[in-house]
Amino acid sequence: MRSTLLLSFAFTLCSAPALADKATEADAAAIIGHSVTDASLSADLQRLTDGVGGRVSGTPAMAHAIDWAMNAFRAAGVTAHTESYMMPRTWAEGATRLEILGGGAFPVSLVSEGWSAATPASGIEADIVHVGDGTPADFERLGSRARGAILLVDSKIIESWEDLDNEYDRAMPIKQRAVDAGARAVLWTSARDHRLLYRHTDTVDGELSPLPMATVAREDAMRLARLSDSSATPIRVRLTMPNVIGGPAEERNVVGEIRGRERPEQVVVLGAHLDSWDLGTGALDNGCNAALVIAAARAMQASGLHPRSTIRFVLFSGEEVGFLGSRGYVVQHRAELDNMRAMVVVDSGIGRIKGFTLSGRNDIVTPLADLLQPLKAFDGGELSLSGSLGTDNVDFMLEGVPTLSADQEPANYMLNYHAASDTFDKVDFRLLAQNTAFIAATVYAIADRAEPIGKRISRAEIGKLLESTGLDKSMQVGGLWDEWAAGKRGRYP
Repeated sequence: MRSTLLLSFAFTLCSAPALADKATEADAAAIIGHSVTDASLSADLQRLTDGVGGRVSGTPAMAHAIDWAMNAFRAAGVTAHTESYMMPRTWAEGATRLEILGGGAFPVSLVSEGWSAATPASGIEADIVHVGDGTPADFERLGSRARGAILLVDSKIIESWEDLDNEYDRAMPIKQRAVDAGARAVLWTSARDHRLLYRHTDTVDGELSPLPMATVAREDAMRLARLSDSSATPIRVRLTMPNVIGGPAEERNVVGEIRGRERPEQVVVLGAHLDSWDLGTGALDNGCNAALVIAAARAMQASGLHPRSTIRFVLFSGEEVGFLGSRGYVVQHRAELDNMRAMVVVDSGIGRIKGFTLSGRNDIVTPLADLLQPLKAFDGGELSLSGSLGTDNVDFMLEGVPTLSADQEPANYMLNYHAASDTFDKVDFRLLAQNTAFIAATVYAIADRAEPIGKRISRAEIGKLLESTGLDKSMQVGGLWDEWAAGKRGRYP
């Protein structure tokens, strides 16, 4: 891989008319060379995934992951520290169980949703009622049958980014319909087959769901649905989910830094989230990209280069429970956001990076296109004005900072997302090294550019971008809109 990639890169440098100077070419070549020959990348990730394992924020495993990150930054020769914020509460799954009462019982595999409310210690005894897709028409059809019941909701298999977005978008409205209908709990049909279990969360702010919620192995859920639909006698079950719920707790982000040589007060953030769910070991989501951030820092440090402005390498905690760590970072650093050149985030496994989504920031397209000219060999120059609310760019975007979210091919992400199968063996290190080189060179170029790629925009301008990208509607569906509208989240005034 090394010789092919570097030869292609060298050819691109010679043929790219938009390059500023030979020094820019040499800087990029040095960073890429160190990135694609980094022997520590695999070892770092194995220590995190096989060694630490799944790492839910607020748990001892997360503390071990923070130790891993601090040690890795220091080994790379990069100064690092931690920054604390408060989580509203901590959470861990208890011994989740669904017992079918009466005749025809069979074992059912399921796991609690993240940050789900617990059942009473004795469990919830109720009828299973199949609510189909959980649409308003489905609830209207059920009428009073939903009251006091445990509702079973269908899901389609996730095969694309659109499918994954739809799974999240539909969850909040269905949850509210279940509450309004007087249901006692909600069971979601797993969106993966072969009995693969995974964990999502239905909170956007670290608070508990209003009802106990769990994901049921697809084959078991479909069997329950068929029985519920065809039997004249309701299926009576006992759901026991004694989740362990604690009070407010301190959690930490890890921040490494290479200080700028001319304008150290101006900052580019390269981020990824360090936390994960705990059924697998969080290799694709998002251990590989946490290791990428450290490898990017290592490549820059090894090259001996010092950009004009400062680069901060931030590993966020709390992402899986409502972007708590990145929101905490933004609040703590709000006084310096006018000087933040950009926030770049990577959070979609090891699929090849095609370019970036820019959340409507048309003003930064031309500067970025020029900066990406030396990286044509990576075929990563696609710049989209679409936006996403699915990762740690959200609060930076709502503060008016230019944000670049890595736009990645799905690769093996959908099957293993949040699942028990998200483990070290799923990582393609050829692709991960290529992504590291591309991201490291891009971030360095943004930091070393004579001028910022764009300004911090006003609240009014942010509002227009939310409307033009459709993110305003997504925020309403996802539960983020009220805080923005009230001025409690994002730039104000």
